[in-house]
Amino acid sequence: MGAGHDHGHSHAPAGGTATAAYAGTLRVALSITLTVMVVEIVGGVLADSLALVADAAHMATDALGLGMALLAIHFANRPATGNRTFGYARAEILAALANCLLLLGVGGYVLYEAIQRFVTPADTEGGLTIVFGAIGLVANMISLTLLMRGQKESLNVRGAFLEVAADALGSLAVIVSAVVILTTGWQAADPIASLVIGLMIVPRTVKLLRETLDVLLESAPKDVDMTEVRTHILALDGVEDVHDLHAWTITSGMPVLSAHVVVRSDVLSAIGHEKMLHELQNCLGDHFDVEHCTFQLEPSGHAEHEARLCH
Repeated sequence: MGAGHDHGHSHAPAGGTATAAYAGTLRVALSITLTVMVVEIVGGVLADSLALVADAAHMATDALGLGMALLAIHFANRPATGNRTFGYARAEILAALANCLLLLGVGGYVLYEAIQRFVTPADTEGGLTIVFGAIGLVANMISLTLLMRGQKESLNVRGAFLEVAADALGSLAVIVSAVVILTTGWQAADPIASLVIGLMIVPRTVKLLRETLDVLLESAPKDVDMTEVRTHILALDGVEDVHDLHAWTITSGMPVLSAHVVVRSDVLSAIGHEKMLHELQNCLGDHFDVEHCTFQLEPSGHAEHEARLCH
């Protein structure tokens, strides 16, 4: 009996990738971010506050990241072609990777400038710094509220959420440093706040970078236990073995899985390929969140036949 090349599919949601559902939210967050960035740059120059300038630089990176996420949505929703069978969905992950690299660059720059400010102190105007820092904090809280839901479903939205969260903490650090300068005259509070902002950027970025690289390296989705998947498939009546079992993520919200499933010939003849595929799909659908599954059903002994052909 020849190998049965049968495929079971469960497609991604009609709305496209996970990030696409939050395009409107990302646009609003981008508008807020750009506005606050300009305000903080003006405030940083007027108050001679490195902390405000550092927060504005981080805002600029946020704006670029949000813009790339929106651009990625545009490409990700383009239809698949004969050469790009998954379309441009992976563009979202590439945008997330570029965003991570930019964040690391900004974090390094802020840390460097803060150290330089210790060497060459400046006279920071505390009152103006508080005003502009408060504007930034309020704007960031609005953006965080908008992005809260989407950050659980999309790496790009999560990246934007983490950036805005770091900005909110940065704005808070700016305000605290300004209060210290006003009450004590201790100018070192400004570069210390800048160091805090830089140190908040880096760890979160490294975590997001690790998740992004896992997708690019086609690691199994973190919420899919491959041992459990194998166990569930082997538990089906008539299944003798599973090999070439792979699971990976195309982009946020689009996990895929493929496997060669060895089924006893008598069971396959009795219930047919279609019913066996339905049982496999139902098995995985009940226990694992995998959008797209592809199964190759094989009779006993076919794996050895494939091995001989490969050699």
